Amino acid sequence: MSLEAPVKSYLDGRLAKVVWESFGIETVGDMLRHYPRRYAERGKFTDLHKLELGEYVTVLARVHKATLRPMRQRRGNMFEVLVGNENGSLKLTWFTPRGFHTKDLKVGRQALFSGKVSEFRGERQLTHPEYKVVDEDDDPVVAAGDFANSLIPIYPASEKITSWKFADAIGIILDQLPHLTDPLPFDVRARHGLTDLLGALRGIHQPRTRADVARATERLKWDEAFILQVVLAARRRDTRRTSTPPRLRARNGLTDAFEAALPFELTVGQAEIGATIEDELAQPHPMHRLLQGEVGSGKTVVAVRAMLTVIDAGGQAALMAPTEVLAMQHARSIRELLGPLAMAGELGAADEATRIVLLTGSLSAAARRTALAEIVDGSAGIVIGTHALLEADVVFRDLGLVVVDEQHRFGVEQRDVLRGKGDTTPHVLVMTATPIPRTVAMTVYGDLETSTLRELPRGRTPIKTAVVPTSDKPAWLDAAWERVREQVAAGRQAFVVCPRIGEKETEAPSGAEPVDDEERRAPIAVLDVFPQLVDGPLKGLRVEMLHGRMPADDKDAAMRRFSSAVVDVLVATTVIEVGVDVPNATVMVVMDAERFGISQLHQLRGRIGRGSETGLCLLVTELPEGSPGRERLDAVAATLDGFELARLDLAQRREGDVLGASQSGRRSSVRLLELLNDEDLILEARDEASAMIERDPEFASEPDLLAEVTRVIDAERARFLEKG
Repeated sequence: MSLEAPVKSYLDGRLAKVVWESFGIETVGDMLRHYPRRYAERGKFTDLHKLELGEYVTVLARVHKATLRPMRQRRGNMFEVLVGNENGSLKLTWFTPRGFHTKDLKVGRQALFSGKVSEFRGERQLTHPEYKVVDEDDDPVVAAGDFANSLIPIYPASEKITSWKFADAIGIILDQLPHLTDPLPFDVRARHGLTDLLGALRGIHQPRTRADVARATERLKWDEAFILQVVLAARRRDTRRTSTPPRLRARNGLTDAFEAALPFELTVGQAEIGATIEDELAQPHPMHRLLQGEVGSGKTVVAVRAMLTVIDAGGQAALMAPTEVLAMQHARSIRELLGPLAMAGELGAADEATRIVLLTGSLSAAARRTALAEIVDGSAGIVIGTHALLEADVVFRDLGLVVVDEQHRFGVEQRDVLRGKGDTTPHVLVMTATPIPRTVAMTVYGDLETSTLRELPRGRTPIKTAVVPTSDKPAWLDAAWERVREQVAAGRQAFVVCPRIGEKETEAPSGAEPVDDEERRAPIAVLDVFPQLVDGPLKGLRVEMLHGRMPADDKDAAMRRFSSAVVDVLVATTVIEVGVDVPNATVMVVMDAERFGISQLHQLRGRIGRGSETGLCLLVTELPEGSPGRERLDAVAATLDGFELARLDLAQRREGDVLGASQSGRRSSVRLLELLNDEDLILEARDEASAMIERDPEFASEPDLLAEVTRVIDAERARFLEKG
């Protein structure tokens, strides 16, 4: 049997339809990679205190009490069952039950119950749950069945299919698997003591012991890590084998003039990484480098040096940003940084000057035609834009360098589309201000060499961060607004950040964490907060707002007014999360701060304290002390180390989110691998993959591995097309 075979070939049509509708499962491989969420073990019952309202759950519990009584408001009986264990109790209710309910669910009987958690009169309950008796001592039929195993797999379930019905379907497929081709090379399995693929699948779906689960999980994690590392190793090898014109730094050119005009001294890290990039640009094969760094560490200066080096060598550079606000900010700040060096064709331009062109989706037709003409004839040395750079009519004369800012907002394929705009293969510099744990760098960005900027430019002062708990200390919010007024009175400026825009828009911010009680109220919105502040605690100050639904010109005008200190306070969404550089802004108030992710909060507060004055970031929340959301905020307030916060962020999020799968609504190829806990395994897989690609780059001796690698690459391409 092939893992690519359709599920409907092995399950009856109705069951195949249900698993598709519930989980998007089409193939045998999809089915067998839908792993148990956990395992129930007789004598170790589900913790009933941790059930969430609205969640569809499967619990193992014992019947404590069963009562059949007439209903008061209508004819018929109601069957109420109290189940529980040492971890709590749960009420089950059936209206007009069948006779087998009372027969099956006798006091003392143990069963799996599956249903949606609701609440009645303050008590958690399941109404009309499905169930499966698993007490073999009371039921010889059960004792003889599959559920007589000591471990019971609990699968992600839905209203259409329970965990045990899914387990039955898995069993039907496994019974028809006499053998299975194995993509993991035999020598790799032997060196690391790994079981074969079929044994691993049986071990994870039908284990007898916890040791079975551990052996199976180890092998299946290796599959995920190794396949991914083979794909990345192949990309690295292809990059090394690709030729491109060397881009040598010109003597007395733009780069020299830029460095001579800089009003500050480069940090040691900026100088060292700049030298590395300069050396790689001079090679006859393309650079492929990730530049990560703390917020405000000066990545843009490093990127500008690289772009000028390429322009000196006769090429062009393109910088792609995820939002119009960030693209406009880059264009504005780079023009200011270069001064006369960016004014080619204008009065007062330097002799060596180039031109900067901005290309976004909101340009007028005339402005777009002008921009495209300057790009194709080469007069634009630096082209800055959004996804608009990927459109078919954007043609470069000689694209020598692609810079992708905030790479986590883009896919590999989008980066490759921009690379394909050149007649020759351009160099690639990817930047991110979101610190990346080592294991993520080896997986998500494993096709890139990595450089890290940790030190901040001289003169920067640390940012102070404090949590403002409005539920515990409501007066603290008044004090926060007073601090804003004090800073404005001293000639400084402030940001107020809200999770959403307002009106009919309700989505949470990108990277948001779930709050502890989503039902408490809607997230705070810019359109609501702005008038409240103007007429209330910030009355008399010059307050403006900025959000993603504003026309591009209005957004740019608002940022210009704020940058030039015409505006005192900017009330905004996360459009100011990255790239915004206003040294005079010293205070930020983040409303409903628990609705943002840890790394996102770290990014946001990086918008202040960019001058010589100390920055103050105030995280406003209603959550009580001790709640998970409050603990996240306390962690952000406790450290300015973005790498430490990135590890904490990763520890609290699903791996698929980190790898980008959730953005497309499809399942990730990484399901069991834990990027923080499996670092040694990932390192070993990376070494094995690199050695294999060097030894057999065409997969001549590993056709089964080639098939699996092709499947993963095709899935990536499909996700890109879905986004496109």
